[in-house]
Amino acid sequence: MSREREKKKPEAMKERRMKWMTQKEMGRRPVGRGMGRARAYPWRGIVRTGVLAAGFAVLAHGSLGGQEAAPFDHSLFHGLLRAHVSEAGLVDYAAFGGSREFQEYLASLARAPVQRLPEAERLALWINAYNAYTIELINRHEERSSIRNINKALGFIRGKGPWKERMAEVGGQTWTLDEIEHEIIRPEFGEPRIHFALVCAAMGCPPLRNEAYTGKDLERQLEEQARVFLAESPEKNRVDPEAGTVHLSPIFDWYREDFPPGDEGLGAYLAQYMPGDAEKTLLTSGRFRVVFTDYDWSLNVAPGQPAPES
Repeated sequence: MSREREKKKPEAMKERRMKWMTQKEMGRRPVGRGMGRARAYPWRGIVRTGVLAAGFAVLAHGSLGGQEAAPFDHSLFHGLLRAHVSEAGLVDYAAFGGSREFQEYLASLARAPVQRLPEAERLALWINAYNAYTIELINRHEERSSIRNINKALGFIRGKGPWKERMAEVGGQTWTLDEIEHEIIRPEFGEPRIHFALVCAAMGCPPLRNEAYTGKDLERQLEEQARVFLAESPEKNRVDPEAGTVHLSPIFDWYREDFPPGDEGLGAYLAQYMPGDAEKTLLTSGRFRVVFTDYDWSLNVAPGQPAPES
């Protein structure tokens, strides 16, 4: 089945963003990716002060004036993804860990003129930064079982978890993965499909794309990611018309407010990616039961990689 779709006009992403903008007013707080979702991540209403406040305002939203920068060069990351990520999204972490080009790409993110990039370029950069620094986080901690083992609690000592480690250098500041996702990507872009592109190094995530996101190709890339995750990953998402049941990844529970409201709204959104008529009919009716599938937290590591030496 071809996943190629007609390339949309540059305004398409902004139109999609406006279409779902009302969902950000629904009131449920977003939660930290991968933290068991026991606690909401309170990005709404946070009081930001000083340099950090200025950084979020400028880096996320862009500058109010000045000339736009040329498209950011993600070619180093693109080549590494092509070489070390399989079609199924499995990662050769050891290869990234030993790559000088990977460190050069991370250094380029630290210098990125984020505030001068147009919208699609900014979103592509933040997605790539999240995915690249997730790989870097796994290698820094020499983890080969699950990202949830990083900075976890030990006895009565409460761990901060992997997503709150301040280590992602982008645009002259250092961020946590949580900040990139919940302080920048979600509130600024209002794009549901980012949940099919951000990969938290778990098998339950959408597969890591083996090419870098770019502003000019972002619409096509996000559409393909949505179709792969929703229509071609039955262990995570599938529709059973006879039982009237829709099996969904817990991502749709954790981030429900990022998708259209109500069963009919969510069903219509999902239906555009499902190939079968019976599946589409059930989804667009809005009369279905949702069952969330199990989320596999094991590392999305390519087979045959030895554990790092201690």
